[in-house]
Amino acid sequence: MLLGEYRHTLDSKSRMSLPAKMRKILGKKIIITRGLDRCLSVYSFAEGKKYLESLEHFSDHQANNRAFNRFMLSGATETEVDSAGRILIPDFLKQEANLESKIVIIGARNRLELWNEESWIAYLKKVESEIESLAETLPTS
Repeated sequence: MLLGEYRHTLDSKSRMSLPAKMRKILGKKIIITRGLDRCLSVYSFAEGKKYLESLEHFSDHQANNRAFNRFMLSGATETEVDSAGRILIPDFLKQEANLESKIVIIGARNRLELWNEESWIAYLKKVESEIESLAETLPTS
């Protein structure tokens, strides 16, 4: 399971080092795609394939389903973790999540999320201010 919060930097070649313990879980081949809330999602190849295949359950007969599928699938890319434990983030995805030099990596159960540091801080403050009411809406059991 991918957990925790880590601060890393993006180098001038759009590469970022993955935390060592995350590398072991993700493996050598990964899938990066657009996430929700203006972040990127990083999956192990097996988890990413499973997630992207789950989108097949959305009927192409509805415009919202087509739009969501196009958004997620067009933003997905396969890549490898290099021998130094780095991943290359394609420019179009870097722009999508507004990633600059400072990145926050979030462990989110079956994936990592890559956030612009300022965006993460703003998001976290918003959620913290609403956490009590959010907890009340969660299903019990």
